[in-house]
Amino acid sequence: MERVGLAERETVEAVDRVHLTQLAVGECTSIQGFEIEAGATVPEHSHRHEQTGFVYEGELTFLVDGDAVPVAAGESFTIPSGEPHAAENRGEGPVRGVDVFAPPRPDPDWAE
Repeated sequence: MERVGLAERETVEAVDRVHLTQLAVGECTSIQGFEIEAGATVPEHSHRHEQTGFVYEGELTFLVDGDAVPVAAGESFTIPSGEPHAAENRGEGPVRGVDVFAPPRPDPDWAE
């Protein structure tokens, strides 16, 4: 078993006002924390990983196939592998949550 504290992990500003932290990487999954500031946008992208997540503060609006899909605090989401998606924080405060990726995403593009 590996145990690492949050203070030992690096948080990266992946795009303007979008902060991501690689929390743990296992053989089958990885988990990252996210904080998206008010007004920030995650540009459309896709990846080979299935992405599941949970929002614990704020509301994040996903843009998928031309539809806006809001995910509020206390709600979870699933994005299939290869599905193009974007996200926006349309609120006045930050959005915070966690993402889980399968297969694991040990070296995401944003970490560079």
